[in-house]
Amino acid sequence: MAPKAKADALVQKSPAEFFAENKNIAGFDNPGKCLYTTIRELVENALDAAESIGELPAIDITIEEVSKARLNRIRGVEHHGRLDEQLYQDFETEEAKKKRVAKEAREQEKLKKLIEKHGEGSKEVESKRKELAAAAGAAKPGANMRGNLFYKVTVKDNGAGMSHKDIPNMLGRVLSGTKYGVKQTRGKFGLGAKMALIWSKMTTGLPFEITSATPRAASRSHYLLDIDIHKNEPAIHLEEQLPNPDGWHGSSLSLTIEGNWSTYRSYILRYLRQIAVITPYAQFTFAYKAEAADDNKSNLRIAFRRRTDVMPDPPAPTKHHPSSVDLELVKRLLRATPAKTLTAFLQKEFDRVDKSLAARVVDEMQAGVEGDMSPKDLDEKQIVRLHQLLHEIRFGDPTGKHLSPAGEYNLRLGVMKELGPDLIATHQGDVRVFEGHAFIVEAAVSVGGKNVKPGINVHRYANRIPLLFEGGSDVITKTALRRINWGAYKINQATDKVGVFVSIVSTKIPFKGAGKEYIGDDVTEMVAAVKAAIQACCLQLKSKIMRAIAAREQKQRKKILSKYIPDVANAIHSVLERMAAAAAAAGGAGGGAGAGAAGGGEEGEAGPAAKRRRTEAGGGVLRDELGLLPAVAAKEVTAATLAARLSEYVERIDTDMALEYQVQQGLAAGEAKAPLYLMPLSASRHCHGPEVHTATCVVRLLTGYT
Repeated sequence: MAPKAKADALVQKSPAEFFAENKNIAGFDNPGKCLYTTIRELVENALDAAESIGELPAIDITIEEVSKARLNRIRGVEHHGRLDEQLYQDFETEEAKKKRVAKEAREQEKLKKLIEKHGEGSKEVESKRKELAAAAGAAKPGANMRGNLFYKVTVKDNGAGMSHKDIPNMLGRVLSGTKYGVKQTRGKFGLGAKMALIWSKMTTGLPFEITSATPRAASRSHYLLDIDIHKNEPAIHLEEQLPNPDGWHGSSLSLTIEGNWSTYRSYILRYLRQIAVITPYAQFTFAYKAEAADDNKSNLRIAFRRRTDVMPDPPAPTKHHPSSVDLELVKRLLRATPAKTLTAFLQKEFDRVDKSLAARVVDEMQAGVEGDMSPKDLDEKQIVRLHQLLHEIRFGDPTGKHLSPAGEYNLRLGVMKELGPDLIATHQGDVRVFEGHAFIVEAAVSVGGKNVKPGINVHRYANRIPLLFEGGSDVITKTALRRINWGAYKINQATDKVGVFVSIVSTKIPFKGAGKEYIGDDVTEMVAAVKAAIQACCLQLKSKIMRAIAAREQKQRKKILSKYIPDVANAIHSVLERMAAAAAAAGGAGGGAGAGAAGGGEEGEAGPAAKRRRTEAGGGVLRDELGLLPAVAAKEVTAATLAARLSEYVERIDTDMALEYQVQQGLAAGEAKAPLYLMPLSASRHCHGPEVHTATCVVRLLTGYT
């Protein structure tokens, strides 16, 4: 008989415990991703802190490499030699070593052949060298062994700082923070810095170091703390207040974590570059410091300078829209409201509900519900009825005044600062709504620029946060690659260097997946808004590209005409010389055989050639009204003279065509004609002649003035 199974014990976990065991929910998947997410969360907190007090953000980010030996010294762990090498992951047997050396020798032979074929320093050779270096690192014994790469991350800002008493709970308690409510925010769950602290506790055991000061504070707060994961409470190691003589305000947060800089280096730098695009009013300084003091090759320092001092308006808190609330939220609002009557409750707690509409909603509830009854007196059935009505009644859409997009000005400046494109267009769409939540889509499309690959390069933002992962499933990527006919806008999708920047701001971003890495493609309103914003940019670019094509064709036409001017001038001059000689000969003979001599043909010649040579004047005398032939005979008109006159003519025609094209473009764009008056400077009285009408303007010339 099988033994009777014991009943499972009921276990409760704190929020900190849950997220420590499911850290991928917050983007802490592996050591490299954890390093990236830690920097991202701290930088975004720093931006929020500076923007909240209207301060232009100045943020310093430092990653300092920490060796395992140094970390052990910090933690007070003694170093012991190995007793049994074969126990360790980095142990390599003789047979494995022979295979590795033989493989490396074969790869070196391939490299030599590649050098002989393409030459030292060629693209193919350098690519092969990088491939071999990466393979050698991966093949090294113990290369995949965890626990060898540690980094001290420090982020310092000039923001609002934190009050001394609030620091432990703000950084040492999961799901506590200041970003809850109906408001556009970069963060939502109160997880960012806390998850970094949990990762630090799980991998190094070292505490968070915080220095912070509020504006005009006489002292700075200094803490060393970590988090009690089981209790979800802060564990304070050091608490002190230090003098603040220079009046500094902001926060400096530092923690030591396991990470992998080499694999996520490109992601971290790309994130910083993209956050600099969407916040050109911020200044970022990034530094990477290698462990070895003489390892200057690995050290890195990058500055993303501020381009403007124009900041977007801060997002404002707003009330819930009636069509966006669920049943549980309605119950919570009813319990927490200070309103005394049901009508006042609807006005106070919900957006787009005035006194008249609130009264009409109460009337619709029926079943004995009155507007002057207390919201807390509603029973379960009445609450359900209220919730249903809130979703059935037609309420006005949210205005979107509480949202804070980057703005076309900042978006354009950011793209120009970081990419330096040849062409750029920006567009900010109107406020749109889904499920009662307002959202705004703004976009920029650029062509050309530095460090831009050929093709469509998509850059995604949600509430002004760059999204770098899982882009293939994102609404922005799918729209840019599948729903836009780039050829219709004179853009080559395969060869042109196209940058597509799309930012969506809302009180509710429809993220998919636990890590908030991409926006779903199943919200019809958002798909339409993203497509419309990109198309608006493309329409602007099309007109610019068309003008550029016309200018290029005009330049090419002028170049071709100028190329043949010397040959045409020589040919014309040669013809004129023969005509001048024929005219001189005809004059010497008394004009008897002028026509035949002028053509140089035989007497009695007939046909089209003879007709072309025949002059219009009677008696066969050549008519030279401009006196050109004598000038040619006297060498006053030469081939060089003709070439100069032809060049002047080409230049004048080129200018006239350019002016006509610009005028036609202005008319096609629907630009209104405006009156323009030119007054004689010294005239006190004048009169106009009749109007002269053209396709582009009406002119009245001055006929006299005194």
